[in-house]
Amino acid sequence: MTLKPSVKEYLINKIRREGSVHLSLLDPEDIPLNRLPKIISDLQEAGSDGIMVGGSTLVDQEYMRSFISSIKENTNLPVIIFPNNITSVVPNADAIWFMSLLNSTNPYYITGAQMLAAPLVKKYNLEAISLAYLIIGEGKAVAFIGDAKPIPFDKPEIVAAYALAAYYLGMHFVYLEAGSGASQHVPPEMVSIVKRIAPKVMLIVGGGIRDAKTASKLVMAGADIIVTGTIVESDANRLTSLKEIVKSVKEAGMRKIKC
Repeated sequence: MTLKPSVKEYLINKIRREGSVHLSLLDPEDIPLNRLPKIISDLQEAGSDGIMVGGSTLVDQEYMRSFISSIKENTNLPVIIFPNNITSVVPNADAIWFMSLLNSTNPYYITGAQMLAAPLVKKYNLEAISLAYLIIGEGKAVAFIGDAKPIPFDKPEIVAAYALAAYYLGMHFVYLEAGSGASQHVPPEMVSIVKRIAPKVMLIVGGGIRDAKTASKLVMAGADIIVTGTIVESDANRLTSLKEIVKSVKEAGMRKIKC
């Protein structure tokens, strides 16, 4: 019998074959359960490669579990918990980003919450994918909740140093987050510098990405995974916008491989 690859293997293999991956972020607080089937249908039709579930505000475990169950009833795409606290840890996802907010000023978000969550992750047999999380620019709500000092857009060398530290600490992925609904996305120049200095990390970029051109530039600059969230929650032209963004991510990924 052929074993199903882990979510981590799935993502890395897709990046190696296609150059880049698109993930959709769904916030349980902003999306009613009755809207999920249509949203999931649109994500699949658009070609998104997986679904992250989470947000910067608090959702109880019962609703989180129901939300993920509803997603899994409507798709075979991998579902990854994107936790904001230990209340996000539920047993019915495929994996969890086991993440540390490296530029937080509060040790709880660097190692404390992880210590509390680890026994639950083991109990639920969740696949834990190590992730260094960095808040960039505005930071929005996630910076407030996580007691983070957002790194200015014009200080890419600081972000690169954090990414390199994450690699030396054994973290497999680094997430550059501008914040949900941010007015400005992470600059491609910053992505390029981070990838040059820490080339072996899998680089995730999210926040403020609203169009195909931006997504394409970020992939060509070195982003391995593009995450879009706010656009998913909108009803107006959601499918068209998602298709354009996912297509641009895939096309840029293939161009990057050929370069």
